[in-house]
Amino acid sequence: MAIIVFSRIPSFTNRRRSVSLTPVQCSSSAIVKMSTSNAITNFNGGKSTGAAVLWYKSDLRVDDHPGLIAASKHTTVVPLYVFDHRILRHFNEEMFELLLFAVKDLRSSLKDLGSNLMIRVGRAESVIQELVNEVRAANVYTQEEDCPKVSLWRAPFYDIKNMVDLPLSYDEFQRLKLRVHSPISDPNLPGEVADLAWGSLPTLDDLKEFIDESPYKLKDSWNLIKNTSAEYVLQNERILMSDGVTNSQSNLNSLASQIKKKRLKKSAFITKQGNFVGGGTSDALNALAAYLRYFEGTARDDWQDFILAAYYCWVHERLRNAETREGASFGFLFGPVLQLGVVSRRRVYDETIKCEKDRNGGFLSPFGYSSFIIAAAADHVCSREWYRLLASRSQVASRSQVDSTNRYSTRYWRCKGHLIQYAVMGREGPAILLVHGFGAFLEHYCDNIIDLVEGDNRVWAITLLGFGRSEKPNVVYTELMWAELLRNFIIDVVGEPVHLVGNSFGGYFVSIVAGLWPALSRSVVLLHSAGHYIPGYSSVPPFKERKMKRCYPTKTDRADEGFLNEMVRASYDPGVLVVLESIFTFDPSIPLNYLLKGFKEKVLIIQGMKDPISDSKTKVRVVKEHFKEIVIKELDAGHCPHDEVPKEVNSIIQEWVINIESSQDFGTKRWKQNCSNLRK
Repeated sequence: MAIIVFSRIPSFTNRRRSVSLTPVQCSSSAIVKMSTSNAITNFNGGKSTGAAVLWYKSDLRVDDHPGLIAASKHTTVVPLYVFDHRILRHFNEEMFELLLFAVKDLRSSLKDLGSNLMIRVGRAESVIQELVNEVRAANVYTQEEDCPKVSLWRAPFYDIKNMVDLPLSYDEFQRLKLRVHSPISDPNLPGEVADLAWGSLPTLDDLKEFIDESPYKLKDSWNLIKNTSAEYVLQNERILMSDGVTNSQSNLNSLASQIKKKRLKKSAFITKQGNFVGGGTSDALNALAAYLRYFEGTARDDWQDFILAAYYCWVHERLRNAETREGASFGFLFGPVLQLGVVSRRRVYDETIKCEKDRNGGFLSPFGYSSFIIAAAADHVCSREWYRLLASRSQVASRSQVDSTNRYSTRYWRCKGHLIQYAVMGREGPAILLVHGFGAFLEHYCDNIIDLVEGDNRVWAITLLGFGRSEKPNVVYTELMWAELLRNFIIDVVGEPVHLVGNSFGGYFVSIVAGLWPALSRSVVLLHSAGHYIPGYSSVPPFKERKMKRCYPTKTDRADEGFLNEMVRASYDPGVLVVLESIFTFDPSIPLNYLLKGFKEKVLIIQGMKDPISDSKTKVRVVKEHFKEIVIKELDAGHCPHDEVPKEVNSIIQEWVINIESSQDFGTKRWKQNCSNLRK
């Protein structure tokens, strides 16, 4: 296990100041240049000379913290947490509350070890540079995860010698039976540094005010879009909201109220909404112990409180989801504390193993009532580590590919703590977002991305949650969930309205995005979209593995071995069965023409007339007869024309985007003429 350190920055004039929620202004505009060198996690011998800064990010604990162990070998240690707009902008109010509780507990835990936590506000690079010079630090330690620009410390879950040799099949990976690293104990820290301004912890109101002043703050309209669920939008439009859904939400609110009324002082549910486990490491570990023994019973007051709250919050979720998604509650309740690093995945795994040993040793119920609870926690942390490893391996391979072939690179975006793979290419031009269909992934557009970029566009392609090399968490997968994911991706990653391009199920998802949040879309291109066109439709009533070769009738060789192998590989990933279930509950009940009613002459259909999955002739006839404002391009292809005949599709999309963009400059008359030409 390696700890990576930053070499010391030459010092200049020292500064000491107390920190309010006003960003630190550094007298130098220089950014910390973090050159790296290897260091060993578990040092042998005496103290290292000089001071060390330990920068906390999403590792808010002293338990099982390799960085803290390494820093403790220095004669002086300054732990640091920076409230940085760039990180906080992705949090909602409940996460702000959880964060404040976690930082408060971290400071208390460090004080118990004889140290302290410095709290500062501003741009992390500038804060660190100033602090390094102030304390004359020899090294800066910080966590690898969530910081893509530098190499940092990490706490590996499995004992893996070489990432390149990691098998891509989860079954093969499990057969390796790799050892899981045990958590490490708290270190002995040097005493608190005197004559430093350690800063005060902000209140929730302070933090919200700070976010309101952020240069990264979304404009009000987009912020409202991001914080408004698809169901809420549909409810306001009086569509897709059955009494069952409404009653379910009402019941959830009622149960949440009961939690607050019955909650004891030591409750693990500490926020106003009370949705998730929170607090510090000891609180989270107590809640975990109670969760693992949920069906066993206990006389401990702090565990009883968790179990009482879990009865209302977790069992209700289980009634909605876990009958077919056993163990989904663990990720729901403990996801945020894992995301903040209040507890480590290694610690969770270690606790589950201890609990299982107790159960097998007769210290718990002999009937095994807690066995699936224990399995749910262990499976969650093991699968999360698998996707982290897969992402790391993909990043290494992608960088190598870019260097040798100049193709697009793949990246990862975190959405609600989950890893989402995407590709981006292009420096200028209109923004285009490519969305795949069910069972596919971003590589389904591998022959479209580069051509579209060479046509002076910027292109993003995403692998949706549950597919390819994106994470497959144990959640409920619906068309609205995927639409909200695309909405957040446009807002958080792209940052501007896009031309939405979707194939099959992906076409339906982008139609929902355009219909519910039209400000995010420039136009819509549907490549054999799922869904229907129903003439005269004015309202929506209240509130399911394909043969690939058949989908490529004209050019069967396009369904090549590499693409099929990746589909097979992904089908063995942990959590994939939950995703596959969604095909049977997929509900395209809102007609496409209803969703796209506000996009007159900004909808393009590219239809392969040999599609074996849907009746292309009937669909084209209905659209031509009843929806003349929709542009249709018919091709001699099947269900995936963008992959079967990519050059034809690329040419059509490029011309389409040019026409849409030019319509903003040359008026409606020119626009209509362009559309007319495209139809020919």
